[in-house]
Amino acid sequence: MTTTEKQFAQTVSEHKDTIYTVCYMFSQDADEVNDLFQETLVNLWKGFSSFEHRSDIKTWIYRIALNTCISQERKKRRAATVRLTMDINLFEDQDKDTRQVDMLHKRISKLKPFDRAIVLLWLENLSYEEIGQIVGISETNVSVRLYRIKEQLKKMSND
Repeated sequence: MTTTEKQFAQTVSEHKDTIYTVCYMFSQDADEVNDLFQETLVNLWKGFSSFEHRSDIKTWIYRIALNTCISQERKKRRAATVRLTMDINLFEDQDKDTRQVDMLHKRISKLKPFDRAIVLLWLENLSYEEIGQIVGISETNVSVRLYRIKEQLKKMSND
C-alpha cells in the first residue's frame, strides 16, 4: 500500500461517520445509503491527491459528500423508477422519539437538496461560518436560509 493509499484509508476511517450522515440525509434505504457512500469514496479518492489543504479536510469531505448525494438525487429524479417495498418493517422502532425523528427526516427529505444540505450541516452543529464555507454562501445568507427553512419545516404536513 502506498503512502497516499494509507493516508486516504486513515482519512476515510476518521470521517466515515460524517460521510454516512450526509448519505443518510439523502436516503433511508440501506442499499442506497451504501451506494451513496461508495460513490462518495470514489469521488474523494479522485480528488484526494489534488486536495490543497486550503480548507479543513472535514469541510472538503462535506463538500464532496454533499455534491455526490445531490448529483445522485438529480440522476434519480430523471430516472424516476418505482421502488418495491415491503408493507412492514419488522425492525422498525415505534417509540415516540423514533417517530419524531422519522417525521423530521421525512420533512427534511421534502426540502430542495441545497436546503437539505444546510439543515444537515446545522444539525451537525457546524457554525454558520463553516456551513457557508462548505456550501459556498455567506454567513449571513446561511442565517437567513436557516430561518426560512425552519419556517418551511414548521408549515409542512406529516404526509
